[in-house]
Order: sequence, then C-alpha cells, then structure tokens
Amino acid sequence: MAIMGRPGLTDGQRAELWERWKKGESLSDIGNAIGKHAGSVFGVLRTGGGIYQSPRCRSKRSLSKTEREDISRGIATGCSAREIARRISRAASTVSREINRNQGRRRYRAIDADDTAWERSRRPKTCKLAQPYLQRIVAKKLSLEWSPDQISGSLKRTYPHNEALHVSHETIYRSLFIQTRGVLKKELMKHLRSRRVMRHGKSFTTKGKPRGRIIDSISIHEPPANIKDRAIPGHWEGDLISGSGNTHIATLVERQSRYTMLVKLSGKDTQTVVSALIKQVKRLPGELRKSLTWDRGSEMAQHKQITVATGLKIYFCDPQSPWQRGTNENTNRLLRQYFPKKTDLSVHTQTDLNRVAKRLNQRPRKILGYQTPADKLQECVASIG
Repeated sequence: MAIMGRPGLTDGQRAELWERWKKGESLSDIGNAIGKHAGSVFGVLRTGGGIYQSPRCRSKRSLSKTEREDISRGIATGCSAREIARRISRAASTVSREINRNQGRRRYRAIDADDTAWERSRRPKTCKLAQPYLQRIVAKKLSLEWSPDQISGSLKRTYPHNEALHVSHETIYRSLFIQTRGVLKKELMKHLRSRRVMRHGKSFTTKGKPRGRIIDSISIHEPPANIKDRAIPGHWEGDLISGSGNTHIATLVERQSRYTMLVKLSGKDTQTVVSALIKQVKRLPGELRKSLTWDRGSEMAQHKQITVATGLKIYFCDPQSPWQRGTNENTNRLLRQYFPKKTDLSVHTQTDLNRVAKRLNQRPRKILGYQTPADKLQECVASIG
C-alpha cells in the first residue's frame, strides 16, 4: 500500500501537521513544529485541498494478511479448504471463495491476494455533484461569483421539494479543493472571493500576519544617492539563508566595506527575525546605522520596529529582484562554503556564526583592492571621526 504524503514525513509528523492545520496555524509555524520546510507542509496539504481525509481502515470481518499466509501454507501442504478454515477459525465457504477469486490453489499467493483485496474494497461514494444537471447549475453560479453558501441556499429555495438538487456548501468546497473528485473544474476556484486554493480551519486567522505585501514599505528607488554610490559607510543589505528543517540565518552586509554580520534565528516569523536584527544592530556605533535594504519577505512585516528601536531606515527591493541587493547575494554565495544547502543551520550557535563572519571579514577581496572587509570598515569609520 502506498504511503500518503510527502516523502520524509513520518506518520507522527503527518498527524501533527494536520492537527495543527485544523487549529489554524500557519505553514511556517507548522514547519517549525515538525522540523520541515513550509514548502513541504504545503505539498502535503495541497494534495487534499487542505481538507483532512481519514485514512482507510481494514474491516475486522475481512481476512488479515496473517490469515492469508496461513491459507497459502495450508495449500502448500495439501490441506483442504475445510481443514484450512478450521485452523484459522473461519467458515469453509470464506476460504473457498478467497482461493477461487485469487487464481485458484495452484497460483494463490498471500501478498498478491491481500493487495487485490485492499484495492477491491474501495467503494467510493458517488459525489452528489456528479449529477450533470446539478453540476452545470453549480458551475454556472460559481462563474457568476456566487459563494458556495449562496448557491446552496438558493437551490433549496428554488427546488424545495427536489432533494436531489440540494447540495451543501461544504460539498461544493470539497469538490473544488479536492480535484480527484473530478466534478468541478479547477478554474472555477478563481471565482471564489478569497481566491484560496486550500480549505482553512475554522480558527485560521490572518490577523497580525502579512498578506503578500509589506505595509508602509519604502522602495529601493527612493533612497538618497550616497547609498547607491557607496560614498559613506553605514548602509547595509540583508537577507536570510535557509537550511533543512525550516532553519535560517540572517545575513547583514555593509555596502561600502562588504563587512558581514551573521545572526542566529530560532524561526522565520517576523517577530523572531525583527527582534534578532534589533539586538544585532544595537551593537553597532551610531555612524554605522544609516539604512538597511531587504527583499519583500514576510519576515520583515514588522520592519517599523527596527527603525524605532535603532534609527535604521529600511528600504525594500522590487518583487523578484535579488540583483538590487547584489552585495548581499554575492556574500550569501560565499557563505555557502560554510553553510551548504540542505544542512541543518540550527546546530550553529551565535559564537559559531561570529567565527565564520570573522573569517570571511579577514579574507582579502579583489573589489577592495585585496584589502579585507574588516580593515576597510575600520578605515571608513576612522575617516568619519
């Protein structure tokens, strides 16, 4: 029997995943809890449209795999169906039917018989929306931006005495989100008001969470010219590098000197990232706290807290434009020498990160005339003083 879900998730992790999803937790929170990337969580949820489906169970009245093995051994030793039935405490007719429907005594195999019985036991209930007429009505109403609840209520009002044309809103949602039902086309989901691709738990909320954009963000095109031409120190670029198990490290690179700082993170949520950055930035002298350029990741949703706490102005790149923080991107590539992809980054302490940053900052850089970032930063700060 095939194992449902994304490879790498144990039965316990999969159960916890669904339990947390039903409680309304975010993909990132679930990933942190089970030690998997949020993308892996999404992959499992997406297969069922975010709707938990109870695993199939074998009927207690059915023959077990052990009983089928006993039947196979009984056939091999020449026992009759009645004798085999007596040994496994089953009716002789049950054993006889089992043998006959699985290619007879000469070709009976316990494993093949058990797999065939499992597949044969599938008796899916026909979805109510499989009725062509009802299906056309629902599809038409959905294309007019009617909600499933409105469609359900309207059908009961229009056809009060025809229960065959009554369908619950939940059935409509399930038929949209679980595409394996094959009754409503996936394209109809774009007409839902929420535009969701999965069903969320009743307690799910987006309160306090970013929804695809950063509130009150300042574009990278708005900073003064001295940031772009690297004329003075104190302007930084930042990002996260990711590892296995939904683990992350924050990286900060000073634009003029290429000086790098690494920040240990216990999670990717905005409160964790912002708090860690504030703590790190406060260690810098005031003349090095001018600006920080970041991408549009949701981890910076509370970016205003950084500005209030440290005076550091935050600028954001255009969507999908990593080259606008080229210095940081290049540095992250250098850091992969110490933190390879698909490795657990949570095992590194802040002391470990400081050691790696020091090593990187003491390596001469061609773009600095083979001066080290540490020496360059010290020189720049001295020139300001």
